Amino acid sequence: MAKQIMAPMPGKVIDILVKEGEEVLEYQDVLVLEAMKMENAIPAPEAGKIKKINVKKDDTVVTQQVLIELE
Repeated sequence: MAKQIMAPMPGKVIDILVKEGEEVLEYQDVLVLEAMKMENAIPAPEAGKIKKINVKKDDTVVTQQVLIELE
């Protein structure tokens, strides 16, 4: 079952730290989101493989938007 990494708050994607197909560890930072002029590292909730990245750099996202899918 695929897991999703969702935006905890509205903001702007300023960096994507992983690529599709890459293995990640639990709590590894996968994306940096800027919200209210602060940079927030978004971690993977569990270890897995990046299945799909649904955003790109400079995208604006809303709360609970799916950013990355893990398999």
